[in-house]
Amino acid sequence: MIPFLPAETNPAIILMVAGVLMVFFGPRGRGIIGVIAVALGFLQMYSLGVGPMGDAQMYGITEVAGYEFIPLRLDKLSVVFATIFHIAALVNVIYGWQGATKVEASMGIVYAGSAIGGALAGDLLTLFVFWEIAAISSVFIIWAGGGHAAFKAGMRYLVIQVMSGLLLLAGIALHLVRGGSSEFGAFKLVGEAGVDPVAALILFAFGIKACFPILHTWLQDSYPKASGVGAVMLSAFTTKLAIYALARGFAGTDILIPIGATMTVFPVFFALIENDLRKVLAYSLNNQLGFMVCAIGIGTPLAINGAAAHAFVHITYKALLFMGMGAVLLRTGTTKATDLGGLHKSMPWTTAFTIVGAMSISAFPLFSGFVAKSMITLAAAEEHMLLAWLVLLFASAGVLEHSGIKIPYFAFFAHDRFAPSLRNGAPRPKEAPLSMLIAMGLAAFLCLLVGFYPPVLYGLLPYETDYHAYTLEHVATQMQLLMFAIFAFMLLVRFKLYPPEVRSVNLDVDWFWRVPGRKALMAAVQMTADVWHAIWAALRDITGQVLSGIGAVHRPGGLLARYWTVGYTALTTAAVLAVALLLAFLS
Repeated sequence: MIPFLPAETNPAIILMVAGVLMVFFGPRGRGIIGVIAVALGFLQMYSLGVGPMGDAQMYGITEVAGYEFIPLRLDKLSVVFATIFHIAALVNVIYGWQGATKVEASMGIVYAGSAIGGALAGDLLTLFVFWEIAAISSVFIIWAGGGHAAFKAGMRYLVIQVMSGLLLLAGIALHLVRGGSSEFGAFKLVGEAGVDPVAALILFAFGIKACFPILHTWLQDSYPKASGVGAVMLSAFTTKLAIYALARGFAGTDILIPIGATMTVFPVFFALIENDLRKVLAYSLNNQLGFMVCAIGIGTPLAINGAAAHAFVHITYKALLFMGMGAVLLRTGTTKATDLGGLHKSMPWTTAFTIVGAMSISAFPLFSGFVAKSMITLAAAEEHMLLAWLVLLFASAGVLEHSGIKIPYFAFFAHDRFAPSLRNGAPRPKEAPLSMLIAMGLAAFLCLLVGFYPPVLYGLLPYETDYHAYTLEHVATQMQLLMFAIFAFMLLVRFKLYPPEVRSVNLDVDWFWRVPGRKALMAAVQMTADVWHAIWAALRDITGQVLSGIGAVHRPGGLLARYWTVGYTALTTAAVLAVALLLAFLS
């Protein structure tokens, strides 16, 4: 443990405190604080010790109102996610050293800390706290992108994220009320009595952040609206925290297999026709999450190892691709495929690093994606899930088409949009700043390190494994798939059948609540207003009639304003007294 820190200090707290301190410093100071915070958090986590699955190291256990809080639980599942979250935080700090605004730098470290805290949380209530901090801190990163579009996307993002948190809190409350343990463990979705509504509620909360089908569009809506630096930060944490939560709480839940398989397929078609390359990456992110969700649904040790490994490598190569597009955005002001091309001539390092990311996400042998994705496909094959296996193979080919080829081809090659004849003599865009290149180089190095030497990753995985990625069968199958996909792309381009890059807005399922949904909401608001006005008018009429009746009795000349005879007064008094005596007798 670190000598000057309390023994049970949560690494997440170190990063979050650093994020607050960064507000008071300039760019260089913020960068130094960020690097130190990440290093301290990493050292603190590994100094406490890591337990095997089922025998975690617990720290800071307290009991409040009969509920046990475990703010720090270290086992191999939580630590592999917390490790890559630390690495992603470091890459983000370096990448944004010069370009990150104060809000992005500060909230980015808080955001990373919340993801680490969620991964290390041993109880459900601690998980909820970090779950919500991640939502709140990340929305500021979206807003930092600037402009009305970023603000509106941030508001929509916040609504979805808060909804996920409220569903999670409701599920936790119901779980605790019925006598469940506060410890964050496995839930059983389907029991002898059928589907457990509490487990379903918690699964739904996790599914929102994991971008289950129909619930996925917040990702494509918000991430491309952030700045080049902000999108890199966003790509790493929220969705992978949800993947960790699913692996911890719902491993082996059968329904996740078709959900994950669907997630791998449908984004491929959207990505192929999308013009904004950062939005292509957002759809690609959704596609890659599908592999992890499917593996969690399979639930075997090999599949869980595959999900954890894929989450680890995905964060690195997806961040690398977003960093490449962030550099392009910085130098050209756009990531639209129709406005790019030919950048390899003036941005060679960015081009090379982006190609490394593209080959990694495509799962080429000797790159990180291959050593992780092959574990998931093998897990499906071992469980004789032929349909799932075929879907994963198809999705792997689709990844090569939209991320492995489309991103580098249209951004850096294709037509030279920056030729002097087209730019009217304007200079070509410059290479990315040094800090961005260092961050991209670090991510590319990790992609190659894991690809060339898989044991460096396999040693971190939740279950002991003797898996070997580089067997003749695995390599041959993957290379056949990749070569077929490349050949298909070449034919489609040659015969002009590949979907053209056009300036357009592609509709997704969010159209249903952003167009007819908005109209339905406005109609409901108008109907509510009409009902309220009708009720208010009725109340006003009734009140007027009551007041008129009272006035008729009390006004001058009214019943109570008249002179009464002594006898009538005495008779009335006697009647009132009789009623009072009768009531007293009955009581």
